Amino acid sequence: MGKTMRKTIPYNSNLVSLAKELRNNMTLGEIALWREIKNKKLEVGFSRQIPIDQYIVDFYCKDLQLTIEVDGAIHFEEDYQIKDKTRQKRLESLGVCFIRFSDLDVKNNLNWVLNEISSKMKTLKPTPNPSQEGNIKNSNKKIKTKLPLPGREQ
Repeated sequence: MGKTMRKTIPYNSNLVSLAKELRNNMTLGEIALWREIKNKKLEVGFSRQIPIDQYIVDFYCKDLQLTIEVDGAIHFEEDYQIKDKTRQKRLESLGVCFIRFSDLDVKNNLNWVLNEISSKMKTLKPTPNPSQEGNIKNSNKKIKTKLPLPGREQ
């Protein structure tokens, strides 16, 4: 049916322990946003502090290949802006889409942030999970292909 399989994004396994540490030390803005997007509250799953390539992103949705970044004040300094642009350009070259917010926007205007995320999500096409073999999406219906059970061949 010509469906496109989800692209495997490389990651550095050496960053896993740092990612776990970052999950335990999230900023107030990251915590507030996580409360609103975890457990598929936006109808897709997000993970937090995920290694991708040589970087760790704040929030990532595999199905949409969407990264949400919450930038604290340090990200507005010139050196960090250059690093952030380099990092974003590299990850975009791997097929990752970005949406960025300031920590202040998340803390002070969370509804606006959530609306912006929802708007961005509508522009992105979900990619099938390679581990979901046998599942076919037809419009909005999920159809499972049925294989005959042993001893009940048709």
